[in-house]
Amino acid sequence: MTATTTSDLIQRFRNHERPALARLVTYVENERPAGLRAMAELYRDTGSAYVVGITGPPGAGKSTLTNAVIREYRKRGKTVGVLAIDPSSSLTGGATLGDRIRMLENFDDDGVYIRSMATRGEMGGLSMAVGAVTHLLDAYGFDIIVVETVGVGQDEVDVAELADTTLLLQVPGLGDSIQTIKAGVLEIADILVVNKADIKGAENVVRDLRNMLRLGEHGPWLPPIVRTVAMHGENVPALLDAIDTHRAHLETSGEGQVRRERRARREVLRLAQNWIAGELEATMRDPANDAMLDDLLRREINPFEVAEVLARRTSLRIQSRT
Repeated sequence: MTATTTSDLIQRFRNHERPALARLVTYVENERPAGLRAMAELYRDTGSAYVVGITGPPGAGKSTLTNAVIREYRKRGKTVGVLAIDPSSSLTGGATLGDRIRMLENFDDDGVYIRSMATRGEMGGLSMAVGAVTHLLDAYGFDIIVVETVGVGQDEVDVAELADTTLLLQVPGLGDSIQTIKAGVLEIADILVVNKADIKGAENVVRDLRNMLRLGEHGPWLPPIVRTVAMHGENVPALLDAIDTHRAHLETSGEGQVRRERRARREVLRLAQNWIAGELEATMRDPANDAMLDDLLRREINPFEVAEVLARRTSLRIQSRT
């Protein structure tokens, strides 16, 4: 794509043309030059959207709740962008699109944009591109951005690094509720949601969550527990009120600024690590290193020495281009 074509695409994005948004999301997700240029130009337009993360175990009703949250925000006059993180396809590496199928009812609403994205093997449940696409939705002008995670379990904590408010869903019927709530996930929750609260065992989940909160450490904000029946939209308005209360707490306490600074540092660090990893892999493939790798296989040199040499050669490789 030429510079002129990219400029035209960015201008159409700024004119709120939905096809331009979709095209730039694709370019950013695939790390195309046009996407990187768009991010460089559009980043200054970010900073207004509020990001809500929704996570929890498979079967907790995350997509159903996301649907209900979209409907309630639209009733309140808010525009909503949704990133639905799906498992990567074993064939293409792309998202399986399950969440978008479940959210078809919102597709004709100009105030809603839904995009499925693949985890691409990231253990934390979010690919590197999710943060960048969140910036795009922010620059486009969405009031609320919802990031619904795939639900990979206790390792899925990256969403808290991205979201302003993180919702952790739990439901009755998953066996021993205490065993389904791991400390690493519980600690990221700003609001605890007991979904499917109309079925047997919901009160036991609420009780266990309260007990775990008493045992755990927390700051001035104690995560509230909100019961919902997302399928019927029950108590979703109260959930959005709880999000608003948490948002106000972040601003009045200064925690919001702390989170934004931590998020920026974390994003830069992850991007730098990813870039350096790519440079290291390129250095490793250089035929000039073949003899050293042969020595490694013959046990004439150890992996630590090889790693140090590769790091130095990678540094020289980078410096030669600057």
